[in-house]
Amino acid sequence: MAEFRTERLGRQIQEMIGALVLEGRIKDPRVSPFVSITRVEVSRDLSYADVYVSNIRGAENIDECAAGLQSAAGFIRSRIGTALHIRKIPHFRFRADGSIREGFDMIRKIGELAAGGDGETPE
Repeated sequence: MAEFRTERLGRQIQEMIGALVLEGRIKDPRVSPFVSITRVEVSRDLSYADVYVSNIRGAENIDECAAGLQSAAGFIRSRIGTALHIRKIPHFRFRADGSIREGFDMIRKIGELAAGGDGETPE
C-alpha cells in the first residue's frame, strides 16, 4: 500500500513541477521551458524525492537545468507544500536524465543500419 502512495505522490510532484516550469514561475535562467520532468522517485519515508530532468534541445544543457532547478528547490517545495495537503514534503534532488537523448540516438543508428549504412563516415 505504501508503494502505491509513493508512486502516486511522485506522479503528482512530476505534474506540479512540470507546470511550474511551463508557466515560467521558476525564474532561474538555466531552466529552459524545454525542460521535461521524466520521472520522480519518492523515498518510502517521504524524506527525499529524486527528480529526473531531461531537455529536448540537447544533452549539453541538462546538467545546467538540473542545477537551476536545484537552486530553486526551496521555492518548488513551498509551492508543492501549499498545493498538496500532506504532513511531510520531501526534499528534492534534481538529476540529469539522458535517456531521451540516448533513445533518439539509438533510433537514428537503427535507421542507418536498416538503410544499409554502417553509421561510420567514409575517410
